[in-house]
Amino acid sequence: MTMQLATWNINSLTVRLPQVLDWLQANPVDVLALQELKMTDDKFPHAAFAEVGYVAQCFGQKTYNGVALVSRSPALDVVKNIPGFDDDMARVISGTFPLGSTAVDKSINESNIPFINKGLRVIGAYFPNGQEPGSDKFEYKLAWLDGLRAWLRNELLTYPNLVLMGDFNITFDDADVWDPEGMRDQIHCTDEERYHLQALVALGLSDAHRLFTQPAKSYSWWDYRDMAFRRNRGMRIDHILVSQALKPHVTACQIDKTPRKNERPSDHAPVVLTVEAG
Repeated sequence: MTMQLATWNINSLTVRLPQVLDWLQANPVDVLALQELKMTDDKFPHAAFAEVGYVAQCFGQKTYNGVALVSRSPALDVVKNIPGFDDDMARVISGTFPLGSTAVDKSINESNIPFINKGLRVIGAYFPNGQEPGSDKFEYKLAWLDGLRAWLRNELLTYPNLVLMGDFNITFDDADVWDPEGMRDQIHCTDEERYHLQALVALGLSDAHRLFTQPAKSYSWWDYRDMAFRRNRGMRIDHILVSQALKPHVTACQIDKTPRKNERPSDHAPVVLTVEAG
């Protein structure tokens, strides 16, 4: 059984709901993690997603941030933000989904741990931007990354089949940056941020995109200014990390640049993961 998951920072669901719905109809993934909803939960368009066959769990915030998991099967064991890390920003949403031939049984509730362990744990996250090295927002970013790693270590013990995906606001290395020298030591490209990203990988996660041969200069974000998308002056900051148990079942991971060509697009493109669940 093939299962597809995707992540997309849509930079305002209010503005780009039609684009998201169109993309889902053309790319009927099983789970879509959205970031930067920029709306409160009461404004979330559940009915619009239901019309195209999806349900959603959302964690919104007025004007800023906001995340959601849009899926064909309802999410179980939903958790919002990072347990144990005090944060008033809506940045993380997690849920468990049927994996492979496992069917959704209405008699099963969130406390049924054996069932949940058979499923796929999906964590959708909008990592802090950090603004600039040395700023208060940068220190918050590093503290947030510490909190994420501490929590994720335990999540991997509970959920061996796990995906962490979203807008990480961090590049892995120079290959993820159109101008590595110009961006060196700048936000998204500092040694501190990359250390934290590698520390997440060290928990037993793999960058799904690099499990496969990819075109050179594969980016997921482009500035709106200076015709950056047309000139492919971007960065790869949207990532999908997969657990070691799930890694052998991953068959593809691609960046879909098509929506970036839309009128009034998000500055990010979706990243799509394909899993052969068996």
